[in-house]
Amino acid sequence: MTVPTPEQAVRGNRITDVGGITVGHHHRVDPDVTVGGGGGGGGGGRDEPAGTGWASGTTVVRIDGPHPCAAVDVRGGGPGTRETDLLDPTNTVTTAHAIVLTGGSAYGLAAADGVMAELESQGVGLAMDAQGHVVPIVPAAVIFDLPVGAWHNRPSAEFGAAALRAAATDFALGSVGGGAGARAGSLKGGVGTASRRIEDGPAAGVVVGAVIVANPVGAVIDPDTGLPWFAGEHDLARLGLQTPNPAELADLREIARKATVLNTTIGVVATDAGFAPSSLRRVAMSAHDGLALAIRPVHSPLDGDTIFAVSTGSRMVEPTPQIPAGMYPDTAVLAQVCAVATEVTRDAVVSAVIAAHPIAGIPAYRHVMPSALR
Repeated sequence: MTVPTPEQAVRGNRITDVGGITVGHHHRVDPDVTVGGGGGGGGGGRDEPAGTGWASGTTVVRIDGPHPCAAVDVRGGGPGTRETDLLDPTNTVTTAHAIVLTGGSAYGLAAADGVMAELESQGVGLAMDAQGHVVPIVPAAVIFDLPVGAWHNRPSAEFGAAALRAAATDFALGSVGGGAGARAGSLKGGVGTASRRIEDGPAAGVVVGAVIVANPVGAVIDPDTGLPWFAGEHDLARLGLQTPNPAELADLREIARKATVLNTTIGVVATDAGFAPSSLRRVAMSAHDGLALAIRPVHSPLDGDTIFAVSTGSRMVEPTPQIPAGMYPDTAVLAQVCAVATEVTRDAVVSAVIAAHPIAGIPAYRHVMPSALR
């Protein structure tokens, strides 16, 4: 019940570079797990073998800070979510205590129950009375990974509680947590992360990071180049990639013909800049632009693409004098944060595919295109 050696998120390029954000995983992966039903929902015939074993899990993003705030933007045609209506900026609650990113399709939403119970036991949540009763706010989103392994083997409340207890600044990438059973087009998907510190402009000093569970219908790797769709020379250096051996491209193209409808990319973008929910909603919207840069096609009717945006509120946003009266005073800072949210989301998607290892016979990029890795 172990995963092949996972990559570790590198300090300086992970969502936990945002102070107050921690990430934890819990998963079960059997060494003899198999993919059933042709590998996709509705994609297999009645006589095709069912999947066996386990390959699913849960990732939890915990949020601590002086003024935590949250928002969400959903773009896919088939989302599986919890508490997303609550995060609408027109509603009353402005915060979240943890975000759950999990496998198991709609069944996997049960993992959020375990996170709520664990937070409650720690006294964390919205204070409801003078007796110390709380209600933790735990939004969640799921990927569809049920055909990887036995259909009934999916995360439960215990997975969520264990992932929360494991939350730390150091965390693994690739075929772990909510990405254990993920598939990115025809290649193995998984968990990826990236971050940036803004060095100049109105948002100088602000940190923005993302963690993504990449399980899209679309491809992250261009079969004609063996590299991410958007990658120029500067991008390749940043991502630790290089132009691959052309001999490996034939194998990649052959795999691309075997794509399935396993679907949905979900994630969290975090910043230490203190924004209101309406501004954070804009950050989540911009993060979807990062998905569009990294995945082709994206936001399909078969995807449930969902991005949460959170702020720890540890860095107060000062009004910018150049912003005219009648506009939100944080607009200049927000514009910079949104641009970086696009970039870190894009890179986190690629990070998930680069870090993934094969599970259940699903091929991994690092094995199919080894010469592309620096």
